[in-house]
Amino acid sequence: MKAFLVTGSFADPRKEQPFSIEMAAEDEASVREKTLSTIGSRHKMKRWQIKIDKVEEIPADKVESHLVKYQLGA
Repeated sequence: MKAFLVTGSFADPRKEQPFSIEMAAEDEASVREKTLSTIGSRHKMKRWQIKIDKVEEIPADKVESHLVKYQLGA
């Protein structure tokens, strides 16, 4: 597994809400799918309302999320 940092925004009825989230997955396509699923379920958004700006792989020693660290085995 690899660690990724996903940044983007979603269309809240009042304004654009930016987000930045760390996730662990095998590849970039899996991370995009997981991000859409997670943000959509947490904030009751449709997939077309979520815009992913950037997905970048980050080294395991730069990960801040305890869950991602656990998933990586670090």
